[in-house]
Amino acid sequence: MAIWDKVKEGIDKAGKAAQDVFDEGKLRLDAYRAREQADKAAEALGYAVFRAADAGGELAADARDRLMAALRAQDAEARRMETELADARAANGITEPPNAAGSAVPTAPVQQSAPPTDSAS
Repeated sequence: MAIWDKVKEGIDKAGKAAQDVFDEGKLRLDAYRAREQADKAAEALGYAVFRAADAGGELAADARDRLMAALRAQDAEARRMETELADARAANGITEPPNAAGSAVPTAPVQQSAPPTDSAS
């Protein structure tokens, strides 16, 4: 029976690892969506300021305050989600931050080579 206990323990460990990866993926997606919403709020504020300046005026204080409040809220949510993701990664023993492609796997730097020289000259 000891072998079956070890098999069961291995399956349980694999299941836990799979669940951790799934949970991290969900957190990563939620953090991405929150950051996307913050970016949209920043874009809306930027466009409003641009359009007001382009029209020769300034953005109305109430519109500016409303857009700034929306941006603050979205940015706070994005930061909260990013912190939650970082905490989950640390709890799972992952120390390096995800790269730009969203993968925790470090990539090797691209080797630049000098262009070939014409040795016939």
